[in-house]
Amino acid sequence: MSTSPAHPPRRVLFLSHSHAFGAFRVGSHHYARTLASRGVDVVHLSTPVSLAHRLLGRVDRTELSAVPDGAHRDAAGVTHLVPRAPLPRPYGGFRVARELARHGLPDRFDVVLIDQPLLWDESVRALAPTLVYRPTDLYQGRIKSTLQHRIIAAADAVVATSSEVRRALDPLPLPSIVLENGVDAARFAPLGAGPRPSACVYVGALDARFDRSQVDEWARDHPDVRFTVAGPNSGAPAATNNLELPGAVPYDALPALLTSARVGLLPLSDDPLNAGRSPMKLYEYLAAGLAVVARETPVLRSDDDAGIFTYDTTAGADEALRRALAHPTPNIAGARRAAAQSWDAKTDELIAFLATL
Repeated sequence: MSTSPAHPPRRVLFLSHSHAFGAFRVGSHHYARTLASRGVDVVHLSTPVSLAHRLLGRVDRTELSAVPDGAHRDAAGVTHLVPRAPLPRPYGGFRVARELARHGLPDRFDVVLIDQPLLWDESVRALAPTLVYRPTDLYQGRIKSTLQHRIIAAADAVVATSSEVRRALDPLPLPSIVLENGVDAARFAPLGAGPRPSACVYVGALDARFDRSQVDEWARDHPDVRFTVAGPNSGAPAATNNLELPGAVPYDALPALLTSARVGLLPLSDDPLNAGRSPMKLYEYLAAGLAVVARETPVLRSDDDAGIFTYDTTAGADEALRRALAHPTPNIAGARRAAAQSWDAKTDELIAFLATL
């Protein structure tokens, strides 16, 4: 484990968009775990699950059954709280300070890091002397954009997950840094050094930011390659025999899935919100020894030596896939690059930045 030149805060609150009890892990989960391993008292509160969404079927009942009702301290020492509320945020009377008190959790922290604009309310500013906004996305909707402006007006600093997300906040009258998402490199380390089969894999959300049509085209044009698209609500059934749609894959099962493939896919759609994404999956793919094919964005660029191949046209997409399939396997150079982006290193940078505030 690396050591930080600055002392970490003693007590930290994360106000995050996602809880840690589903198939996905996000940056706040990794920062929380790493800080807890260094003796920090960490509380991670995520977006409330509303009764309205449950009644409308917008919350998966099976997934919800895995979410603890009340404060839950995990094996890493992080206290998680996934609130229940009658109405979705920002509607209703939900307040962060009141929810913490209701569950007997602390009401004072050294630092609050908020990445979910919908969790902002006037009680948040009083919870800690240092408030840091950690934007992970480009917010164009009226509600989130308005709340983002309110957070920035009250915050002491900004830690953005990409240069594009940081640029979208200009002019920004606060100290700021860009800390891209990292990777738990040891978890995803390649299993064995033998050559990989001709197989490609995508793991993640299957929403408007995912270009399913591009994957279908790859699968049709490369019938000798196996394609696996793993994520909840897989949508249309597979149109070819070489495309597998296993649904959501548990986080603990991801290393085995990734190391069974040769290429990791990031087929981003033309949704403008993709411009600011810092996909955690990029470094997880690399750490697992995969070459990567991704749609080019201001954040994602080609790096042939590291086995990263990007495209911006349909013809370019096929060429990028062919080059990735021909890249040495396992992708040792990519794994080395990913190792330099560990969450320990990212946490060191975060702690050092917090010490300057």
